[in-house]
Amino acid sequence: MKKLILLAIALCVMFAWGCSKKVQTEPEVVVVEEKEVVVETAPAPVVDPMAVYKAEYDALPVTHTVTKGECLWWISEYKHVYNDPFMWPMIYKANRDKIKNPDLIYPGQQFDVPRYGFDLEEVKASRKEAGAPWKALEPGQDAVIPAEMRAALGYSF
Repeated sequence: MKKLILLAIALCVMFAWGCSKKVQTEPEVVVVEEKEVVVETAPAPVVDPMAVYKAEYDALPVTHTVTKGECLWWISEYKHVYNDPFMWPMIYKANRDKIKNPDLIYPGQQFDVPRYGFDLEEVKASRKEAGAPWKALEPGQDAVIPAEMRAALGYSF
């Protein structure tokens, strides 16, 4: 038993002596060569907000297929249509051959959404017909209308 205890103590001493040795290493020196790099960048292109708006406006859909529960008011209010519910008469007038009564439209009907070919006076008349207040016959700044009409109203792009 004494031999076993002495062996255990000897192993502990050897283990402790081996762990206490510190390994010293030389620090690694890395030489980095500095170079001056000139990066030429092209000047930022000048962006015309009106041209951007025109491109986005031209990309909007020119037709709309009616789904269950829709009415001309709601269709006109969609952001991809006019973003203005008072402009629903514009859709009605462009689709009189398909719409007998503006209060009765049916799922599956496909209506043209006029994007061009109308002026500000026609928009004002449509808004008046739809019940817009007389002080607000011009479309709002959020309305989706041709770029030239927005510019004429003094709205930003």
